[in-house]
Amino acid sequence: MLAFPVKIPSIIQRLFPKYIWKKAFSNKTLYLTFDDGPTPEITEWTLNTLKQFNAKATFFCIGDNVRKYPEILKKISNQGHSIGNHTFNHLNGWKIDTNLYIENTEKAQTTLEKELGSERFSTKKLFRPPYGKIKNKQARVLLKKGYQIIMWSVISYDWDKSLKEEDCLNNVIKHTKDGSLIVFHDSVKAKKNLQYALPKVLTYYTEKGYKFEAL
Repeated sequence: MLAFPVKIPSIIQRLFPKYIWKKAFSNKTLYLTFDDGPTPEITEWTLNTLKQFNAKATFFCIGDNVRKYPEILKKISNQGHSIGNHTFNHLNGWKIDTNLYIENTEKAQTTLEKELGSERFSTKKLFRPPYGKIKNKQARVLLKKGYQIIMWSVISYDWDKSLKEEDCLNNVIKHTKDGSLIVFHDSVKAKKNLQYALPKVLTYYTEKGYKFEAL
């Protein structure tokens, strides 16, 4: 059973109005997001694929991966993509104490700022909770600290190895509309579905006159 529906129902979005679920009034603009990197090979491939379509995206990075692969993080930044925080150790907020969760998130932010400079994050601190699971108290603390909590409109389920590549693609094609935030993963477990679906998503919407922007 899926943890979340492919398209987040509007009632869920209304229950959590301080989270960002989509971008309103986007004229033929979509927002691709990639979680769990940077990852050697997968992130590099993702960047090369986006570049072919002149597409920009947002990468929600795990702090420990940033520590291991800072050169890939810098490449993401240098190519004009946005970068967000995905905690240092990919924590499930529902299963961890709030203080530890905030500490882990701040550790990831410090790591990002160390590699890219604090000015890179001076105007916005983007945060996506791993698994989409975050307690209300955790969210309140992060919002007070100036983070924007970025959720999504459509989730591809690319990491699910039991999912056929065509179904991953259809998850996106069938549910995306103007202003949608779309979740993919630049991770090893998502490789099969990502490498099939992403070029086709970019081709499909580019031919329809859409553009892809970073948050």
